[in-house]
Amino acid sequence: MTSTTPEAGAPALRAELTLRGVPVAPVQPAAHESFPPAFPEDFDSVFEGTSTQRSTIGCIIPAYNEEESIAQVIEGLLAQTRVPDVIHVVVNNTTDKTVQIASAFAGPHEIVTELGEQFTEVFVHDIGRNPDKKVGALNYGYALVEGYDYLLGVDGDTVAEAHAVEYLETEIIGDSRIGGISAIYTIDNRPFRGMASFLISGQRSQFAAFNLQNLLRGRNMAVLGGQFSIFSTHALREVMEQNHQTTPWVKDSEVEDSLLSLQIKSAGYLTKISPVARADVGGMTTLSGLDAQQVKWTYGAIELLWPGQRGDTKGQPFHPNLRIRWFENFGMLTNLFVRIAFLVLLAGSLSINAFVFSPLWLAPIAMAVALNLRMAFTMQSRTRKDVLFALLIVPAEVYMWIRLSHFTRAWSRFLSKKKVDNWAMQAKAEKGGGFGHWTPLIVTIGVLVAIAVIWTMLGPVVQSAILWIGWPIVGVVTVLQTLMMFARLLRRQHGFKV
Repeated sequence: MTSTTPEAGAPALRAELTLRGVPVAPVQPAAHESFPPAFPEDFDSVFEGTSTQRSTIGCIIPAYNEEESIAQVIEGLLAQTRVPDVIHVVVNNTTDKTVQIASAFAGPHEIVTELGEQFTEVFVHDIGRNPDKKVGALNYGYALVEGYDYLLGVDGDTVAEAHAVEYLETEIIGDSRIGGISAIYTIDNRPFRGMASFLISGQRSQFAAFNLQNLLRGRNMAVLGGQFSIFSTHALREVMEQNHQTTPWVKDSEVEDSLLSLQIKSAGYLTKISPVARADVGGMTTLSGLDAQQVKWTYGAIELLWPGQRGDTKGQPFHPNLRIRWFENFGMLTNLFVRIAFLVLLAGSLSINAFVFSPLWLAPIAMAVALNLRMAFTMQSRTRKDVLFALLIVPAEVYMWIRLSHFTRAWSRFLSKKKVDNWAMQAKAEKGGGFGHWTPLIVTIGVLVAIAVIWTMLGPVVQSAILWIGWPIVGVVTVLQTLMMFARLLRRQHGFKV
Protein backbone atom coordinates (compact mmCIF):
# COMPACT_ATOMS: atom_id res chain seq x y z
CA MET A 1 0.00 0.00 0.00
CA THR A 2 1.11 3.56 -0.45
CA SER A 3 2.54 5.10 2.70
CA THR A 4 1.03 8.49 1.96
CA THR A 5 -2.41 9.70 1.15
CA PRO A 6 -2.73 10.31 -2.60
CA GLU A 7 -2.98 13.98 -3.32
CA ALA A 8 -6.35 14.94 -4.69
CA GLY A 9 -5.08 18.03 -6.47
CA ALA A 10 -6.38 20.30 -3.70
CA PRO A 11 -4.18 22.74 -1.76
CA ALA A 12 -5.87 21.71 1.50
CA LEU A 13 -4.64 18.17 1.11
CA ARG A 14 -1.08 19.28 0.40
CA ALA A 15 -1.19 21.34 3.60
CA GLU A 16 -2.45 18.33 5.54
CA LEU A 17 0.42 16.21 4.25
CA THR A 18 2.91 18.87 5.34
CA LEU A 19 1.41 19.03 8.84
CA ARG A 20 1.76 15.27 9.15
CA GLY A 21 5.45 15.58 8.42
CA VAL A 22 5.28 13.99 4.97
CA PRO A 23 7.75 15.65 2.57
CA VAL A 24 5.80 17.19 -0.30
CA ALA A 25 7.99 18.59 -3.04
CA PRO A 26 6.89 21.71 -4.91
CA VAL A 27 4.95 20.79 -8.02
CA GLN A 28 7.11 21.32 -11.08
CA PRO A 29 5.42 21.54 -14.48
CA ALA A 30 6.54 19.05 -17.10
CA ALA A 31 8.07 20.39 -20.28
CA HIS A 32 4.85 19.89 -22.21
CA GLU A 33 2.23 20.85 -19.67
CA SER A 34 1.34 23.36 -17.00
CA PHE A 35 0.47 22.41 -13.43
CA PRO A 36 -2.04 22.99 -12.10
CA PRO A 37 -3.41 22.30 -15.57
CA ALA A 38 -5.46 24.85 -17.43
CA PHE A 39 -8.88 23.26 -16.98
CA PRO A 40 -11.52 23.85 -19.63
CA GLU A 41 -13.76 26.67 -18.46
CA ASP A 42 -15.14 25.74 -15.02
CA PHE A 43 -14.02 22.12 -15.04
CA ASP A 44 -11.38 22.97 -12.47
CA SER A 45 -14.27 22.52 -10.02
CA VAL A 46 -13.76 18.79 -10.50
CA PHE A 47 -10.74 19.04 -8.22
CA GLU A 48 -12.24 21.38 -5.64
CA GLY A 49 -13.33 20.02 -2.29
CA THR A 50 -12.21 16.49 -3.09
CA SER A 51 -12.11 13.85 -0.41
CA THR A 52 -8.92 13.14 1.54
CA GLN A 53 -9.86 9.52 2.19
CA ARG A 54 -7.23 6.86 1.63
CA SER A 55 -7.85 4.56 -1.30
CA THR A 56 -6.07 1.59 -2.78
CA ILE A 57 -5.44 0.99 -6.46
CA GLY A 58 -4.56 -2.36 -8.01
CA CYS A 59 -3.17 -2.14 -11.54
CA ILE A 60 -3.56 -4.85 -14.19
CA ILE A 61 -1.52 -4.94 -17.40
CA PRO A 62 -2.72 -7.67 -19.79
CA ALA A 63 0.22 -8.28 -22.11
CA TYR A 64 0.45 -10.24 -25.36
CA ASN A 65 3.73 -10.01 -27.31
CA GLU A 66 4.59 -6.59 -25.91
CA GLU A 67 8.40 -6.90 -25.76
CA GLU A 68 8.84 -3.56 -27.55
CA SER A 69 6.72 -1.53 -25.15
CA ILE A 70 6.25 -3.33 -21.81
CA ALA A 71 9.34 -1.75 -20.20
CA GLN A 72 8.13 1.76 -21.04
CA VAL A 73 4.66 0.95 -19.72
CA ILE A 74 5.96 -0.22 -16.33
CA GLU A 75 8.46 2.64 -16.11
CA GLY A 76 5.60 5.06 -16.85
CA LEU A 77 3.56 3.64 -13.96
CA LEU A 78 6.49 3.78 -11.57
CA ALA A 79 7.04 7.43 -12.57
CA GLN A 80 3.47 8.46 -11.68
CA THR A 81 2.91 11.09 -9.02
CA ARG A 82 0.39 8.64 -7.55
CA VAL A 83 1.90 5.18 -7.96
CA PRO A 84 -0.56 2.21 -7.98
CA ASP A 85 -0.35 0.15 -4.77
CA VAL A 86 0.37 -3.00 -6.74
CA ILE A 87 1.08 -3.73 -10.41
CA HIS A 88 0.25 -7.12 -11.92
CA VAL A 89 1.58 -7.85 -15.40
CA VAL A 90 -0.51 -10.73 -16.77
CA VAL A 91 1.25 -12.22 -19.79
CA ASN A 92 -0.84 -14.49 -21.99
CA ASN A 93 -0.25 -16.46 -25.20
CA THR A 94 3.04 -14.67 -25.71
CA THR A 95 5.79 -15.89 -28.01
CA ASP A 96 8.34 -13.13 -27.48
CA LYS A 97 10.42 -11.81 -24.57
CA THR A 98 7.64 -9.95 -22.74
CA VAL A 99 8.02 -12.07 -19.58
CA GLN A 100 11.80 -11.67 -19.39
CA ILE A 101 11.66 -7.91 -19.90
CA ALA A 102 8.82 -7.36 -17.44
CA SER A 103 10.50 -9.59 -14.85
CA ALA A 104 13.35 -7.10 -14.60
CA PHE A 105 10.90 -4.82 -12.75
CA ALA A 106 9.42 -7.50 -10.48
CA GLY A 107 9.61 -6.92 -6.76
CA PRO A 108 9.04 -4.06 -4.29
CA HIS A 109 9.69 -0.43 -5.21
CA GLU A 110 10.02 2.48 -2.79
CA ILE A 111 9.48 5.70 -4.68
CA VAL A 112 9.65 9.35 -3.66
CA THR A 113 7.28 11.55 -5.64
CA GLU A 114 5.79 15.02 -5.27
CA LEU A 115 3.33 13.48 -2.85
CA GLY A 116 5.96 11.94 -0.61
CA GLU A 117 7.20 8.38 -0.15
CA GLN A 118 5.20 5.67 -1.85
CA PHE A 119 5.50 1.90 -2.05
CA THR A 120 4.40 -0.52 -4.73
CA GLU A 121 5.23 -4.03 -5.81
CA VAL A 122 5.37 -5.43 -9.32
CA PHE A 123 4.32 -9.01 -10.03
CA VAL A 124 4.70 -10.78 -13.38
CA HIS A 125 2.36 -13.68 -14.14
CA ASP A 126 2.88 -15.85 -17.21
CA ILE A 127 -0.43 -17.68 -17.54
CA GLY A 128 0.67 -19.42 -20.74
CA ARG A 129 -1.84 -20.44 -23.37
CA ASN A 130 -5.14 -18.74 -22.59
CA PRO A 131 -8.12 -19.37 -24.91
CA ASP A 132 -9.90 -16.26 -23.61
CA LYS A 133 -6.95 -14.05 -24.63
CA LYS A 134 -7.14 -10.47 -23.27
CA VAL A 135 -10.45 -11.09 -21.50
CA GLY A 136 -8.93 -14.06 -19.68
CA ALA A 137 -5.91 -11.98 -18.65
CA LEU A 138 -8.12 -9.16 -17.36
CA ASN A 139 -10.27 -11.51 -15.30
CA TYR A 140 -7.15 -13.25 -13.94
CA GLY A 141 -5.88 -9.85 -12.85
CA TYR A 142 -9.22 -8.88 -11.34
CA ALA A 143 -9.06 -11.90 -9.04
CA LEU A 144 -5.75 -10.54 -7.76
CA VAL A 145 -6.96 -7.00 -7.00
CA GLU A 146 -10.69 -7.39 -6.23
CA GLY A 147 -10.03 -6.44 -2.61
CA TYR A 148 -8.69 -3.00 -3.62
CA ASP A 149 -10.90 0.08 -3.90
CA TYR A 150 -10.09 0.65 -7.56
CA LEU A 151 -8.84 -1.35 -10.51
CA LEU A 152 -6.58 0.42 -12.99
CA GLY A 153 -6.52 -1.30 -16.38
CA VAL A 154 -3.52 -0.50 -18.59
CA ASP A 155 -2.76 -1.98 -21.99
CA GLY A 156 0.69 -3.39 -22.61
CA ASP A 157 1.48 -0.62 -25.10
CA THR A 158 0.09 2.42 -23.23
CA VAL A 159 2.32 4.98 -21.54
CA ALA A 160 0.57 7.61 -19.42
CA GLU A 161 1.63 11.13 -18.53
CA ALA A 162 3.02 11.50 -15.01
CA HIS A 163 -0.17 12.85 -13.36
CA ALA A 164 -2.64 10.51 -15.07
CA VAL A 165 -3.31 8.12 -12.17
CA GLU A 166 -3.52 11.04 -9.72
CA TYR A 167 -6.12 12.83 -11.85
CA LEU A 168 -8.23 9.71 -12.38
CA GLU A 169 -8.15 8.79 -8.69
CA THR A 170 -8.99 12.34 -7.66
CA GLU A 171 -12.14 12.47 -9.71
CA ILE A 172 -13.44 8.97 -8.99
CA ILE A 173 -12.95 9.50 -5.23
CA GLY A 174 -14.69 12.88 -5.44
CA ASP A 175 -17.89 11.46 -6.95
CA SER A 176 -19.25 8.14 -5.70
CA ARG A 177 -21.57 7.97 -8.71
CA ILE A 178 -18.64 7.28 -11.04
CA GLY A 179 -18.16 3.61 -11.82
CA GLY A 180 -15.26 4.13 -14.19
CA ILE A 181 -13.26 6.93 -15.76
CA SER A 182 -10.98 6.89 -18.77
CA ALA A 183 -7.98 8.94 -19.79
CA ILE A 184 -7.79 10.82 -23.09
CA TYR A 185 -5.94 8.65 -25.62
CA THR A 186 -3.69 9.63 -28.47
CA ILE A 187 -0.80 8.08 -30.39
CA ASP A 188 2.74 9.40 -30.57
CA ASN A 189 3.40 9.85 -34.31
CA ARG A 190 6.97 11.14 -34.17
CA PRO A 191 8.84 7.83 -34.60
CA PHE A 192 7.01 6.85 -37.80
CA ARG A 193 7.68 7.44 -41.48
CA GLY A 194 6.00 6.58 -44.78
CA MET A 195 2.82 4.48 -44.78
CA ALA A 196 3.02 3.96 -41.01
CA SER A 197 3.13 7.73 -40.46
CA PHE A 198 0.06 8.20 -42.66
CA LEU A 199 -1.92 5.50 -40.83
CA ILE A 200 -0.93 6.88 -37.41
CA SER A 201 -1.99 10.40 -38.44
CA GLY A 202 -5.37 9.03 -39.48
CA GLN A 203 -5.78 7.17 -36.20
CA ARG A 204 -4.79 10.27 -34.21
CA SER A 205 -7.50 12.27 -35.99
CA GLN A 206 -10.02 9.45 -35.44
CA PHE A 207 -9.16 9.19 -31.72
CA ALA A 208 -9.33 12.98 -31.33
CA ALA A 209 -12.82 13.14 -32.87
CA PHE A 210 -14.07 10.29 -30.66
CA ASN A 211 -12.60 11.82 -27.48
CA LEU A 212 -13.99 15.26 -28.27
CA GLN A 213 -17.47 13.84 -28.90
CA ASN A 214 -17.41 12.20 -25.49
CA LEU A 215 -16.08 15.31 -23.76
CA LEU A 216 -18.80 17.47 -25.29
CA ARG A 217 -21.52 15.02 -24.22
CA GLY A 218 -21.12 15.92 -20.57
CA ARG A 219 -17.85 13.94 -20.44
CA ASN A 220 -19.93 10.77 -20.64
CA MET A 221 -17.54 8.11 -21.99
CA ALA A 222 -19.23 5.63 -24.27
CA VAL A 223 -16.34 3.16 -23.97
CA LEU A 224 -14.09 2.84 -20.93
CA GLY A 225 -11.23 1.54 -23.02
CA GLY A 226 -8.77 -0.91 -21.56
CA GLN A 227 -5.91 1.34 -22.65
CA PHE A 228 -5.94 3.40 -19.43
CA SER A 229 -9.10 3.42 -17.31
CA ILE A 230 -9.82 3.17 -13.60
CA PHE A 231 -12.85 1.26 -12.25
CA SER A 232 -14.57 1.12 -8.89
CA THR A 233 -14.33 -2.51 -7.77
CA HIS A 234 -17.61 -1.98 -5.92
CA ALA A 235 -19.26 -1.09 -9.25
CA LEU A 236 -17.68 -4.15 -10.89
CA ARG A 237 -19.10 -6.41 -8.19
CA GLU A 238 -22.56 -4.93 -8.75
CA VAL A 239 -22.23 -5.51 -12.49
CA MET A 240 -21.28 -9.14 -11.89
CA GLU A 241 -24.23 -9.66 -9.55
CA GLN A 242 -26.80 -7.98 -11.81
CA ASN A 243 -25.66 -9.85 -14.93
CA HIS A 244 -25.10 -13.22 -13.21
CA GLN A 245 -21.42 -13.18 -14.17
CA THR A 246 -18.51 -14.66 -12.26
CA THR A 247 -16.10 -12.14 -13.82
CA PRO A 248 -16.38 -8.46 -14.87
CA TRP A 249 -15.32 -9.07 -18.48
CA VAL A 250 -17.00 -11.70 -20.66
CA LYS A 251 -15.53 -13.44 -23.68
CA ASP A 252 -18.76 -13.41 -25.73
CA SER A 253 -18.33 -9.84 -26.97
CA GLU A 254 -15.81 -8.62 -29.56
CA VAL A 255 -15.62 -5.36 -27.60
CA GLU A 256 -15.40 -6.45 -23.97
CA ASP A 257 -14.68 -2.90 -22.81
CA SER A 258 -17.78 -1.49 -24.55
CA LEU A 259 -20.00 -4.18 -23.04
CA LEU A 260 -18.62 -3.61 -19.54
CA SER A 261 -19.15 0.15 -19.96
CA LEU A 262 -22.79 -0.48 -20.88
CA GLN A 263 -23.23 -2.73 -17.87
CA ILE A 264 -21.68 -0.19 -15.50
CA LYS A 265 -24.02 2.48 -16.87
CA SER A 266 -27.01 0.14 -16.56
CA ALA A 267 -26.07 -0.52 -12.93
CA GLY A 268 -26.68 3.18 -12.23
CA TYR A 269 -23.09 4.45 -12.34
CA LEU A 270 -21.52 7.16 -14.47
CA THR A 271 -18.91 6.35 -17.11
CA LYS A 272 -16.67 9.37 -17.55
CA ILE A 273 -13.69 10.64 -19.53
CA SER A 274 -11.15 12.80 -17.72
CA PRO A 275 -10.55 16.29 -19.14
CA VAL A 276 -6.86 16.21 -18.15
CA ALA A 277 -5.49 12.67 -17.69
CA ARG A 278 -3.68 11.58 -20.86
CA ALA A 279 -2.00 8.50 -22.24
CA ASP A 280 -0.21 7.48 -25.43
CA VAL A 281 -1.43 4.19 -26.87
CA GLY A 282 0.08 1.91 -29.49
CA GLY A 283 -1.24 2.45 -33.00
CA MET A 284 -1.55 0.15 -36.00
CA THR A 285 1.22 0.70 -38.53
CA THR A 286 0.05 -1.67 -41.30
CA LEU A 287 -3.11 -1.80 -43.39
CA SER A 288 -3.81 -5.39 -42.39
CA GLY A 289 -3.36 -4.69 -38.67
CA LEU A 290 -5.54 -1.58 -38.79
CA ASP A 291 -8.21 -3.43 -40.77
CA ALA A 292 -8.37 -6.33 -38.31
CA GLN A 293 -8.56 -4.01 -35.30
CA GLN A 294 -11.20 -1.68 -36.74
CA VAL A 295 -13.34 -4.50 -38.15
CA LYS A 296 -13.31 -6.20 -34.73
CA TRP A 297 -14.31 -2.96 -33.00
CA THR A 298 -17.06 -2.16 -35.52
CA TYR A 299 -18.36 -5.75 -35.53
CA GLY A 300 -18.58 -5.77 -31.75
CA ALA A 301 -20.35 -2.41 -31.70
CA ILE A 302 -22.89 -3.67 -34.25
CA GLU A 303 -23.61 -6.67 -32.00
CA LEU A 304 -24.41 -4.31 -29.15
CA LEU A 305 -26.58 -2.13 -31.41
CA TRP A 306 -28.51 -4.93 -33.08
CA PRO A 307 -31.91 -5.60 -31.43
CA GLY A 308 -32.49 -8.98 -29.81
CA GLN A 309 -30.09 -11.73 -28.89
CA ARG A 310 -27.06 -12.58 -30.97
CA GLY A 311 -25.39 -15.64 -29.50
CA ASP A 312 -24.65 -14.71 -25.89
CA THR A 313 -24.62 -10.98 -26.59
CA LYS A 314 -27.84 -9.07 -26.05
CA GLY A 315 -28.36 -6.10 -28.35
CA GLN A 316 -29.25 -2.87 -26.57
CA PRO A 317 -30.13 -0.41 -29.36
CA PHE A 318 -31.55 2.25 -27.02
CA HIS A 319 -28.77 2.22 -24.43
CA PRO A 320 -27.54 5.81 -23.85
CA ASN A 321 -23.90 4.77 -24.29
CA LEU A 322 -24.69 3.56 -27.81
CA ARG A 323 -26.09 6.81 -29.17
CA ILE A 324 -22.66 7.84 -30.38
CA ARG A 325 -22.37 4.46 -32.14
CA TRP A 326 -25.60 5.06 -34.03
CA PHE A 327 -24.31 8.45 -35.22
CA GLU A 328 -21.02 6.85 -36.29
CA ASN A 329 -22.69 4.12 -38.32
CA PHE A 330 -25.21 6.48 -39.92
CA GLY A 331 -22.39 8.90 -40.77
CA MET A 332 -20.29 6.15 -42.36
CA LEU A 333 -23.26 4.89 -44.40
CA THR A 334 -23.92 8.43 -45.66
CA ASN A 335 -20.26 8.94 -46.55
CA LEU A 336 -20.20 5.64 -48.44
CA PHE A 337 -23.36 6.49 -50.41
CA VAL A 338 -22.24 10.00 -51.37
CA ARG A 339 -18.80 8.90 -52.57
CA ILE A 340 -19.93 5.88 -54.56
CA ALA A 341 -22.93 7.70 -56.05
CA PHE A 342 -20.81 10.73 -56.99
CA LEU A 343 -18.22 8.59 -58.79
CA VAL A 344 -20.88 6.62 -60.67
CA LEU A 345 -22.84 9.73 -61.71
CA LEU A 346 -19.66 11.58 -62.66
CA ALA A 347 -18.51 8.72 -64.89
CA GLY A 348 -21.98 8.45 -66.43
CA SER A 349 -22.16 12.17 -67.13
CA LEU A 350 -18.71 12.25 -68.71
CA SER A 351 -19.55 9.28 -70.93
CA ILE A 352 -22.36 11.22 -72.63
CA ASN A 353 -20.73 14.67 -72.38
CA ALA A 354 -23.39 15.85 -69.93
CA PHE A 355 -21.21 16.94 -67.01
CA VAL A 356 -21.20 20.62 -66.11
CA PHE A 357 -18.81 21.68 -63.35
CA SER A 358 -20.20 23.86 -60.59
CA PRO A 359 -18.02 25.63 -58.00
CA LEU A 360 -20.65 24.68 -55.41
CA TRP A 361 -19.18 21.16 -55.33
CA LEU A 362 -16.09 22.68 -53.70
CA ALA A 363 -18.12 23.86 -50.69
CA PRO A 364 -18.32 20.46 -48.92
CA ILE A 365 -14.60 19.91 -49.56
CA ALA A 366 -13.73 23.30 -48.06
CA MET A 367 -16.00 22.61 -45.09
CA ALA A 368 -14.38 19.22 -44.50
CA VAL A 369 -10.90 20.78 -44.58
CA ALA A 370 -11.97 23.50 -42.12
CA LEU A 371 -13.46 20.89 -39.78
CA ASN A 372 -10.35 18.67 -39.99
CA LEU A 373 -8.12 21.65 -39.29
CA ARG A 374 -10.15 22.63 -36.27
CA MET A 375 -9.86 19.05 -35.01
CA ALA A 376 -6.09 19.13 -35.56
CA PHE A 377 -5.76 22.33 -33.52
CA THR A 378 -7.85 20.74 -30.76
CA MET A 379 -5.08 18.18 -30.22
CA GLN A 380 -2.89 19.11 -27.28
CA SER A 381 0.12 17.30 -28.72
CA ARG A 382 -0.49 18.18 -32.36
CA THR A 383 2.42 18.10 -34.77
CA ARG A 384 3.06 19.42 -38.25
CA LYS A 385 1.93 16.03 -39.58
CA ASP A 386 -1.52 16.46 -38.00
CA VAL A 387 -1.99 19.88 -39.59
CA LEU A 388 -0.81 18.69 -43.02
CA PHE A 389 -3.04 15.61 -42.78
CA ALA A 390 -6.05 17.90 -42.40
CA LEU A 391 -4.96 20.64 -44.82
CA LEU A 392 -3.91 18.59 -47.85
CA ILE A 393 -7.36 16.99 -48.34
CA VAL A 394 -6.02 13.85 -50.02
CA PRO A 395 -4.62 12.09 -46.88
CA ALA A 396 -7.86 12.57 -44.94
CA GLU A 397 -9.92 11.42 -47.93
CA VAL A 398 -7.80 8.30 -48.48
CA TYR A 399 -8.07 7.45 -44.79
CA MET A 400 -11.86 7.88 -45.00
CA TRP A 401 -11.95 5.30 -47.81
CA ILE A 402 -9.91 2.95 -45.61
CA ARG A 403 -12.40 3.44 -42.77
CA LEU A 404 -15.28 2.81 -45.18
CA SER A 405 -13.68 -0.51 -46.11
CA HIS A 406 -13.62 -1.45 -42.40
CA PHE A 407 -17.27 -0.41 -42.10
CA THR A 408 -18.43 -2.52 -45.04
CA ARG A 409 -16.33 -5.52 -43.98
CA ALA A 410 -17.74 -5.46 -40.45
CA TRP A 411 -21.37 -5.18 -41.60
CA SER A 412 -21.02 -7.85 -44.29
CA ARG A 413 -19.41 -10.21 -41.77
CA PHE A 414 -22.16 -9.51 -39.25
CA LEU A 415 -25.04 -9.92 -41.70
CA SER A 416 -23.54 -13.12 -43.12
CA LYS A 417 -23.82 -14.65 -39.62
CA LYS A 418 -20.48 -16.30 -40.25
CA LYS A 419 -18.72 -17.18 -36.99
CA VAL A 420 -15.24 -15.66 -37.03
CA ASP A 421 -12.62 -15.35 -34.31
CA ASN A 422 -11.87 -11.64 -34.76
CA TRP A 423 -9.32 -11.72 -31.92
CA ALA A 424 -7.30 -14.41 -33.73
CA MET A 425 -7.61 -12.55 -37.03
CA GLN A 426 -6.30 -9.35 -35.43
CA ALA A 427 -3.34 -11.21 -33.91
CA LYS A 428 -2.57 -12.76 -37.30
CA ALA A 429 -2.85 -9.40 -39.08
CA GLU A 430 -0.54 -7.68 -36.57
CA LYS A 431 2.08 -10.30 -37.45
CA GLY A 432 1.71 -9.42 -41.13
CA GLY A 433 -0.62 -12.24 -42.17
CA GLY A 434 -3.86 -12.13 -44.14
CA PHE A 435 -5.06 -10.27 -47.22
CA GLY A 436 -8.72 -9.79 -46.33
CA HIS A 437 -8.28 -6.03 -46.07
CA TRP A 438 -8.08 -5.87 -49.88
CA THR A 439 -11.51 -7.47 -50.27
CA PRO A 440 -13.55 -4.20 -50.21
CA LEU A 441 -11.33 -2.69 -52.92
CA ILE A 442 -11.65 -5.76 -55.14
CA VAL A 443 -15.43 -5.91 -54.63
CA THR A 444 -15.79 -2.16 -55.31
CA ILE A 445 -13.84 -2.42 -58.55
CA GLY A 446 -15.97 -5.41 -59.58
CA VAL A 447 -19.20 -3.55 -58.84
CA LEU A 448 -18.05 -0.44 -60.73
CA VAL A 449 -17.09 -2.55 -63.75
CA ALA A 450 -20.50 -4.24 -63.67
CA ILE A 451 -22.24 -0.86 -63.45
CA ALA A 452 -20.17 0.42 -66.39
CA VAL A 453 -21.16 -2.58 -68.52
CA ILE A 454 -24.83 -2.16 -67.65
CA TRP A 455 -24.59 1.58 -68.36
CA THR A 456 -23.36 0.96 -71.92
CA MET A 457 -26.35 -1.30 -72.53
CA LEU A 458 -28.84 1.41 -71.64
CA GLY A 459 -30.31 3.81 -74.17
CA PRO A 460 -29.65 7.59 -74.11
CA VAL A 461 -33.13 8.32 -72.73
CA VAL A 462 -32.68 5.95 -69.76
CA GLN A 463 -29.17 7.24 -69.12
CA SER A 464 -30.41 10.84 -69.05
CA ALA A 465 -33.28 9.90 -66.73
CA ILE A 466 -30.89 8.22 -64.27
CA LEU A 467 -28.66 11.30 -64.24
CA TRP A 468 -31.67 13.61 -63.92
CA ILE A 469 -32.86 11.72 -60.83
CA GLY A 470 -29.47 10.78 -59.34
CA TRP A 471 -27.74 14.14 -59.25
CA PRO A 472 -30.46 15.93 -57.22
CA ILE A 473 -30.51 13.08 -54.67
CA VAL A 474 -26.74 13.23 -54.23
CA GLY A 475 -26.93 17.02 -54.15
CA VAL A 476 -29.52 17.08 -51.36
CA VAL A 477 -27.60 14.55 -49.24
CA THR A 478 -24.36 16.49 -49.79
CA VAL A 479 -26.01 19.77 -48.78
CA LEU A 480 -27.32 18.18 -45.58
CA GLN A 481 -23.85 16.75 -44.85
CA THR A 482 -22.29 20.17 -45.42
CA LEU A 483 -24.77 21.85 -43.08
CA MET A 484 -24.02 19.27 -40.38
CA MET A 485 -20.28 19.88 -40.79
CA PHE A 486 -20.92 23.63 -40.56
CA ALA A 487 -22.86 23.13 -37.33
CA ARG A 488 -20.00 21.06 -35.88
CA LEU A 489 -17.56 23.75 -36.97
CA LEU A 490 -19.51 26.40 -35.05
CA ARG A 491 -20.08 24.23 -31.98
CA ARG A 492 -18.31 25.49 -28.87
CA GLN A 493 -15.57 23.20 -27.61
CA HIS A 494 -15.45 24.73 -24.11
CA GLY A 495 -11.66 24.79 -24.05
CA PHE A 496 -11.23 21.02 -24.26
CA LYS A 497 -7.99 19.63 -25.67
CA VAL A 498 -7.77 16.03 -26.84
